[in-house]
Amino acid sequence: MSISMNTKVALVSAIAFAALAVPGVAAPPTTIDLSGETVGAEPKSFVPVVGFWRVENDGGKNVLVVDGRQWKEGQSSAGIADKARALYGERYAEFLDRVQAYAYYPYVVAPSIPNFTEGEITVRFEGLSGRIDQGAGILFNLKPNGDYLTIRANCLEGNLVLWKFVQGKRSFVKKGTENVPLQLGQWYDMKITVHGAQIEGWLNGKKLIEYTWTEPISGKVGLWSKTDSVSYFDEFTVTPMAK
Repeated sequence: MSISMNTKVALVSAIAFAALAVPGVAAPPTTIDLSGETVGAEPKSFVPVVGFWRVENDGGKNVLVVDGRQWKEGQSSAGIADKARALYGERYAEFLDRVQAYAYYPYVVAPSIPNFTEGEITVRFEGLSGRIDQGAGILFNLKPNGDYLTIRANCLEGNLVLWKFVQGKRSFVKKGTENVPLQLGQWYDMKITVHGAQIEGWLNGKKLIEYTWTEPISGKVGLWSKTDSVSYFDEFTVTPMAK
């Protein structure tokens, strides 16, 4: 029995729709591409909020670098008021109040991800230097009032830690199950997975952190560092779960 072209199209559409409707199936990932960015300039695909961030070329490939050698206490990124207004509109002043409180912790925001709730975020990072710190992390759950969470690795400490930043104060939440030897000059893979309020932190394919937050995760995302750390970041990818 032959099937008409219209029937075939209808069947294919129905199958595709059914696949998208299956709970737990990941939506297409978003990877931030730096290949078209200007080397030596601030990134356009990320919004620098605190610290000094620029695009550099590493072995023929553009990467994002946070340069903590220029870090100073209280140093927000250039044009921060305009950047905050672009991210949060009329609530930008509230956001700015918390930015100054977190001036020890450089970070950028990915404006192409308006609200991350469930799924995974991955990034590759390489620590280059840092006398006080050698930190690199994934920032998430960023609220309009400036509160956020971060899971970060530290080459000096050799561990993975979940921190919270609430009302201008940083607090320890959860340390990884074991220390991991991390060396400067080597690339590592970091990942967080989120399902509702459940958070997992991964390093080089190994789950080190499991934690249940006080409420479902929801907010903007980005990259994070600390004080005088100099680190490369590449292949920042956000994969939301299909609803």
